[in-house]
Parts: sequence; structure tokens; C-alpha cells
Amino acid sequence: MENQGAVTIRIASRNDVSLLAELSAATFRSTFAKDNTPEDMEAYLTENFSEEKLERELSDPLATFFIAELSGKPLGYAKLHMGPPDASVTGPNPMELVRLYVLPEGIGQGIGARTMQECIETASGRGFETLWLGVWEHNHRAIRFYQKWGFEEVGSHIFQLGGDAQTDLIMQKSLAH
Repeated sequence: MENQGAVTIRIASRNDVSLLAELSAATFRSTFAKDNTPEDMEAYLTENFSEEKLERELSDPLATFFIAELSGKPLGYAKLHMGPPDASVTGPNPMELVRLYVLPEGIGQGIGARTMQECIETASGRGFETLWLGVWEHNHRAIRFYQKWGFEEVGSHIFQLGGDAQTDLIMQKSLAH
């Protein structure tokens, strides 16, 4: 599909709670539903992407959400968080890229790349020297995307999806210029 417009990234506000809830559930479902039970998916979505939970996350001064739009249509989002890193992160002064998701119709449109660039620039601009993330070991498309951006595997941890304990790879990238 040809890119019909410009990708824009904006910081989400509290007015975006409903939109973030919709984007979060839709992108997570489209990415992982085929590989997980409906019960585990619904448990995770209910626990993590309710408007109440997202409103708390949006109010957290340590978190920044971005909304990615193509020609004004929201097709993806990301979340950065300033907090203690996973024990396997070795880079100095790290910031976490908690989520970066794009709806299926936005894949291949440059939305993921533009959102990643915004996350890197934001983290670097705030003085962070390392960007780290967790990615499901079976999400090969995402792993390749992160590797293309210079992320390297440094460890793993358990990610609980409903009743299923899954393994996330921990990856990090130096933001040094």
C-alpha cells in the first residue's frame, strides 16, 4: 500500500484515554491473538488496557505516550517510561520503551520507524543514554525491526499473559552519538 500522507507523532494527553484504550487493545489483539488462547488474551486486555488503567498511566509523570497518525488517522502508539530497568540491562542511564504498536493497516507505511525515531530522540533529548525494551521471543517481526534499529539482546524475563508465562527477550540500544 502506498503512503498517502505524512506520518505525524504527537504526545498523548488525558483526552486520548479512549483512543489509547482502543489502539492498545486492537494492536495487541492483532499482534498476538493468533498465538494465544482467547481466555489469556481477554484477561490481559481487561487488566492492562482499561480506560481507568490507561488514565493512571497517562497521569504518571514518569511515562510519555505518543500517538502516531497517518494523514490524521491514529494507527499506532508508543509508551516510554523512566524507571528502574530490568536487571539484564547493562547500558548506562536507561529509559524503557514499554510499547510500540501499529495497527495492521499501518504496517509498511513508515509509522513504526517514525515512532521509533521519536522515542529515540525523546529519550536522548532527556539525557538518557540507553533505550531498552522487552519483546516476546516468538515475535520475530518485531525482533528484526528492533535489530535494524541497533537493539541487541542482553537477557530475558517472564511476561505473564493471562495464565501463560511467556519469555520476553530484553534488548537495549546505546543512544550515545
